[in-house]
Amino acid sequence: MIKPIAPARRLLALLVLLLAVACGGTKKEAALPAGSKVLALGDSLTAPHGVKPGEDWPTLLAQKTGWVVINAGVSGDTSAGALARLPALLDEHQPQLVLVSLGGNDMLRKVPSAQTVANLGSLLDLAKASGAKTVLLATPKPSIAGAVFNNLSPADFYADVAKDKKVPLIKDALPEVLSDTALKSDQLHPNAAGHALLGDKILDDLKRIGFAR
Repeated sequence: MIKPIAPARRLLALLVLLLAVACGGTKKEAALPAGSKVLALGDSLTAPHGVKPGEDWPTLLAQKTGWVVINAGVSGDTSAGALARLPALLDEHQPQLVLVSLGGNDMLRKVPSAQTVANLGSLLDLAKASGAKTVLLATPKPSIAGAVFNNLSPADFYADVAKDKKVPLIKDALPEVLSDTALKSDQLHPNAAGHALLGDKILDDLKRIGFAR
């Protein structure tokens, strides 16, 4: 008598499912070719604040990928300020990808997190409505203990926004760089070495997501 093989098939299906979960189970994005326009929307952590032009991470990212990366970082900007700027930037540049790195100044100014979350969501919605892909970058939450022990962590709401809007999240790049005093020009901003490492970390995450090769 031939033994039934259904249990073996069920076991194989379960193993495939577990493997998919372990690997993230998420389909990678299509890689952007050289010449693609990428908008880096942010504040002084994106702008060349405290470093020479060309040392900022968006410029370094462009050099490594061949993309045209527009540095739309404005020192002191908030999520609300960026939301007011974004429509004109999308019309002007028509990017294929928008990297959103905002919220740090909101937290420093004690803007209610619900307002920041709403603004970040609107930024992502606007970018996607233009036809662009989007990636959200988390900014570390202000923390005396984190600064003292060089162990900053991202604000919790970034993961919530990314999940709600179904966009990839680069969670650790900024917190890890800003946790190292040797990589900062002051208490808040990366120096040239910090921007260089930040560009590498962001590129690694974009490769993981699929946008970069």
